[in-house]
Amino acid sequence: MTTGPLSGIRIVELAGLGPAPFAAMMLADLGAEVVRVDRPGRRPQRPHTDVLNRNRSHIVLDLKKPEGVAALLELVDRADVLLEGYRPGVAERLGFGPDLCLERNPRLIFGRMTGWGQSGPLAHTAGHDIDYIARTGALHAVGRAGGPPQIPLNSIGDFGGGGMLLAYGVLAALLERSSSGHGQVVDAAIVDGVAALMAMQYGFIADDYWRDERGVNTLDSGAPYYDVYATGDGRWFAVGAVEPQFYAQLLEALDLTDLPDRSDRANWPTIRDAFAARFAERTRDEWTAIFEKFDACGAPVLSLLEAPHDPHNIAREVYLDIDGVVQGAPAPRFSRTPAAVVRPAGSPGRDTLAVLTAWGVDEPGKLIESGAAVDDTD
Repeated sequence: MTTGPLSGIRIVELAGLGPAPFAAMMLADLGAEVVRVDRPGRRPQRPHTDVLNRNRSHIVLDLKKPEGVAALLELVDRADVLLEGYRPGVAERLGFGPDLCLERNPRLIFGRMTGWGQSGPLAHTAGHDIDYIARTGALHAVGRAGGPPQIPLNSIGDFGGGGMLLAYGVLAALLERSSSGHGQVVDAAIVDGVAALMAMQYGFIADDYWRDERGVNTLDSGAPYYDVYATGDGRWFAVGAVEPQFYAQLLEALDLTDLPDRSDRANWPTIRDAFAARFAERTRDEWTAIFEKFDACGAPVLSLLEAPHDPHNIAREVYLDIDGVVQGAPAPRFSRTPAAVVRPAGSPGRDTLAVLTAWGVDEPGKLIESGAAVDDTD
């Protein structure tokens, strides 16, 4: 990478799943030089489809061998950031914990990604996105009134509360280092990030505006003017007309009059029935064309395959096609130092010899001969 606001930043990423690779992708998209360190034996059949691993160099080190750990520490000596997503204590046990790494490289930012955090009674237990959002209240809040909690993919926990939090923490630590000259450990826990994402809802609860129930509040499908409706062709249309001026536009778009006052929640079922009946009269695309004439906060519900073909998304280049794999473009946008997707995800070991040589690691050829490193150049 030669462009992007993080150009010149060197990051070593220890291979993992989900949130840590997402953080590394975000940082790599913004121009950081990211080297992903995989363990031996991982050979995906179609590595270029693993979008989370784009814009990286891919090397393989055997961290169960002293020579492999020694090579990793040489990379750490030359890095700005190390990212790992192991359970607490694993990095220390393998011989590259934060104390050792920061002793060798005092300017290093040591980013740690876990679900439960580095401390607490659950810190050493297993978990996935669904468990973390369950314990932080987020899962309880998602779903229809009277129904079970609904799983919002793994976007809230793994990526919003996890990987994005880690990237945010690393950037903050890099900024602080520019004045102090010192690195530090970033403890990014999904439970912490999800709790932060729920800030508005907790504020609403404190203000007696939000009930601790699913599907009865303004933004959780409780309000008829913030919901999705089936259209005549079996598809869906979303409306989010929260503010009065947008609600007025919504009523005009739907050609509905004489509805009861929406400020009285007792009237919500009547309003919802009227909206549902009206949306059922036309197809989703017909409603899309109608709503283009109004500022009513309405939008068609597009599938994952449809979204890249939406006119707005095309005009803004929200999605890219890299080697036949459609994926979201780097974000956010920068006026002077634009980010770019330069390399699709690669096979583990594709760049081992090149990276070890470029980073000045001692005798990379011998490391490969010993099996402590694996080079699998495409």
